[in-house]
Amino acid sequence: MAKPDVPLTREALIKEVCRRIQVARSYWDAHNNAACRGERERALALYNTLSKEEKEQIPQVLRVWLRYRSEKYFGVHRTPPKSARKSKTP
Repeated sequence: MAKPDVPLTREALIKEVCRRIQVARSYWDAHNNAACRGERERALALYNTLSKEEKEQIPQVLRVWLRYRSEKYFGVHRTPPKSARKSKTP
């Protein structure tokens, strides 16, 4: 079921950013890197729409994970994920 395209209020947007970061962290803990990467990208996109005051309302633990710790593993300097493996033919 598709979600309606209704813009979120500022409070709802902050709550959604926190939720997405927590989901990404749970994927990270489960070693599901592809899902973690996707969820982190969505969280970061929403996070970047917030003002400085709104960003401060997000718990520091979540902000640190999103902006710094996860950048170490998912940053542009990292090797991008590989595509599906092709079978070897002799």
